[in-house]
Amino acid sequence: MSQPYSRNSSDPLSLIPFDSALLDQATSAAKDSPRKRSIIRFHELNEPFQRMLNAIEPESYARPHRHLNPDKAEVFVALRGSALVVRFADNGTPLEGVVVSADGLIKGIEIPAGAWHCLVSLEEGTVLFEAKEGPYDPATDKRFAPWSPPEEDREAGLAYIAQLRAHFDPLMPGVSAKDRIEAEE
Repeated sequence: MSQPYSRNSSDPLSLIPFDSALLDQATSAAKDSPRKRSIIRFHELNEPFQRMLNAIEPESYARPHRHLNPDKAEVFVALRGSALVVRFADNGTPLEGVVVSADGLIKGIEIPAGAWHCLVSLEEGTVLFEAKEGPYDPATDKRFAPWSPPEEDREAGLAYIAQLRAHFDPLMPGVSAKDRIEAEE
């Protein structure tokens, strides 16, 4: 579920700083959400260009999907934390994995229209800036991958993202080492 950004009603053209307070607000909403993610929208749903903060926690399962009706490219830029972005073949085989990180070498990524993909949060407090073509129509925005668990099956979803993390473990040595240390504690 998304929530619109609360603009200054006395000055609707005021600039919107992506400061720590706003990132904290997005993170807090994600942590309080049953899905462990939240979106703060800077656009109206019918606008042709969608802009938002997407906060996603490691316990969140974002089901693999693609955008086809109409085709929409999507861009993510890490503002805080890090995420694994995975692209899949039509049969569900993982083809590529890229770690985007606010503190890493790769800060953002563009996902071409029609590509099967998902995000896996690698750190608590991860917040990404997301931009994609609009308008938003919930009936046609995403086509979920038939080979992936439904989001309602939380246990299967978490097992699925654990498999993805294990598959792409060589891309994430720092994250994997931190996970092992936390598991030992």
